[in-house]
Amino acid sequence: MNAETALPRIRLVLVDDHALVRDGLCARLAVVPHLQVVGEAASGAEALQLAESLAPDLMLIDVGMRGMNGIELATALRARHPSIRVLMLSMYDNREYVQSAIRAGALGYVLKESPTEEILAAIGAVCVGGRYFSAQVSGLAAQSGSDVPQLTAREHEVLVLLAHGRSNKVVAKELDISVRTVETHRFSLRRKLGVDSAAELLKIAVTHGWTTL
Repeated sequence: MNAETALPRIRLVLVDDHALVRDGLCARLAVVPHLQVVGEAASGAEALQLAESLAPDLMLIDVGMRGMNGIELATALRARHPSIRVLMLSMYDNREYVQSAIRAGALGYVLKESPTEEILAAIGAVCVGGRYFSAQVSGLAAQSGSDVPQLTAREHEVLVLLAHGRSNKVVAKELDISVRTVETHRFSLRRKLGVDSAAELLKIAVTHGWTTL
C-alpha cells in the first residue's frame, strides 16, 4: 500500500469572499484523489450554513473576509461544530492574525502564496488532529502559548501508526518509505514528545485529538 492509497478521503469546504481565489484553490486541489471539495462559501454566514448541512471534515478559511471575518467564523465553528477542523489560508503574516486564529481554534495557518505541496501538507496534518504553520509564521504560532507539540505532517502519520502498535517495518510499508526514515521520525517524535512506547504515544495522540481508541 503506498502513501496515496493509504490516505482517507477528506471532505472540505472552501471559504473566501473572492470567487477567483476559490476557483484557483479548487483547481489546485482537484488533482488530489483523496480530497473532495464539497462546498464553497463567500461569507461566514454561508460557511455556517454549509457546516450544518454538509458536516465537512475541514474548512479552509480566509482570514480577511468582509463581514464575519475568518477569526470570528473559526470561533463560531468551534462553539457549534467542534468536530470540523479549521485551517486558515491568508495573505497576512501578521502576529495578531496568527495568534488570534489559534485562540479561535484554528489548527493551522498557511499563507496564500504557499506552493500547493505545502497546502496539501497542512491539510493532511490538520485532518489527523495535528497543527501546521507556514515557515513565515511558525515563530508567531510558537509564541501563542499553545502547549501542543509542533509535528510535521509525516510525523503525524508515523505517530498514529506507531501508537496503534504498528512495527517500524509495517509503518514503512504503509507509508511507502524506508525503515530508516521511520526510525528517523520515531527519534524526532521521542525528542519532541518525550515518549517512545506505543502505549505512551497512543495516550498523547488521544489527548491531543490526533486519533481515537
